[in-house]
Amino acid sequence: MRKHWIIFLFTLITSGIYAQDSACLKVHFIHGSRPKKAFKKTEKKWMGGKKGGHVGVEACDGRIINFKPKGKFHWFRHKNYRHSLFVADNKQGFYNYFSSGTDSLQCTVITIPVSAAQKVRFDSISNEYLLSTPYDYAFLGMRCAAASYNLLAHAGVVKMRPVRRTYKTIFYPKILRRKLLRKAHKHHWAITTQTGNNKRKWEK
Repeated sequence: MRKHWIIFLFTLITSGIYAQDSACLKVHFIHGSRPKKAFKKTEKKWMGGKKGGHVGVEACDGRIINFKPKGKFHWFRHKNYRHSLFVADNKQGFYNYFSSGTDSLQCTVITIPVSAAQKVRFDSISNEYLLSTPYDYAFLGMRCAAASYNLLAHAGVVKMRPVRRTYKTIFYPKILRRKLLRKAHKHHWAITTQTGNNKRKWEK
């Protein structure tokens, strides 16, 4: 009888440890696009066109942390004059970034299993960035894809890189998405997709 109780208690303890150590990060991508010729008068142009789009990271809590410009657009990054901010949007707010209905967007969501320690690191750095933006938003500088890579790097999902190298190599969302998709297929991460409306030309 005593042996059964020991096994039972061991199962409860290990199950509790596993539950505490299991978490996930969801990387949300809105694909880049441009209006088709027949719909140029009704569909809006998006910054970046088919090479644009938007990306943010959710800690499976409904808050999608994403990096945005604030104020005058900068072609080159400024160290002391940062016109940028990190925001924590709900899903409706995030997917309304281009003022389009969620159902009309082409999207990809990659779910990355992480440990409890990785989740703590992500929460810590994202809360820090929400209070004070660490870098400027600029065309030749950090933008949403590079900033999302930086968040994932702090969580230990991807390799940490200096800021300058990050924005040079993760220049737009498709580069980050392809990198994560390769890892997703290798590690069997969940991938969900949504096809956009037929009024726009979407990146493949």
